[in-house]
Amino acid sequence: MPDLALADALAPWFRAHARDLPWRRPGFGAWGTLVSEFMLQQTPVARVVPRLAEWLERWPTPTALADDAPAEAVRLWANLGYPRRALWLHRAAVEIRDRHHGVVPRDVDDLLALTGIGDYTARAVAAFAYGDRHPVVDTNTRRVIARAVHGRAQPAPPHRRDLAEMTDLLPPAAPDAAVMNAAAMELGQVICTARTPRCGECPVQHLCAWVAAGRPETPDTRRRQARYEGSDRQARGAVLRLLRDRDPSPVAEDAVLAGWPDRAQRDRAILSLLADGLVEAEGGELRLPR
Repeated sequence: MPDLALADALAPWFRAHARDLPWRRPGFGAWGTLVSEFMLQQTPVARVVPRLAEWLERWPTPTALADDAPAEAVRLWANLGYPRRALWLHRAAVEIRDRHHGVVPRDVDDLLALTGIGDYTARAVAAFAYGDRHPVVDTNTRRVIARAVHGRAQPAPPHRRDLAEMTDLLPPAAPDAAVMNAAAMELGQVICTARTPRCGECPVQHLCAWVAAGRPETPDTRRRQARYEGSDRQARGAVLRLLRDRDPSPVAEDAVLAGWPDRAQRDRAILSLLADGLVEAEGGELRLPR
């Protein structure tokens, strides 16, 4: 099929059915887009939207966040999970303040040089906030391409070729390319889902190689996330919750999760948080980073 066939079918569907999300509204801005992309990594949209509003109300610019303590970023991150993202976002804000005069850079290489930003986030900011023509590829996009283009039920592990494949599907005009990027992600999020795709509602089912092949099963080679209950991640989260609740007062290390059933796990959690810079230790006490 022609390279633009998917874009021609997806664009009108997206314009008619796209969810009303803050980062899709006119004038949202590059800083808001960057913050939203950090928050959306492995976190459902419903949990991100209210937290995003709180962040942008408190820190409407990168400089506002950079001038505040890292502990405040970790504290306001609350239940979003993977709290290292809060620390990385604070560091990126400091870099934007110090290297780019407080303005989120437009150039992809400049964005990639910021802490915590990879291929997806850099191109998402450049495409959605600045309107430049770049391929934006997330898990949902990769699944859409795997099915519609290659006829596979699930995508292969991420690879640099994903960017080239998405580039081949983008219309030449930058605004149309941005719509295609967003539409492919939206399709994968709400229609072309991993477990229960709704092919009968799909605007590109007539173009889909997987549907044409009879929707064959293919191995899912994605790495499964470990169970949260009883994990080191749960212990780390419990330590951070305690320190957030007590902030700005420090807590004696011996009093942190003193009743945790697995002492070795509790110690690993504290050591890993110290190594990540999410917790500081001084005089036998722990606190969020100042």
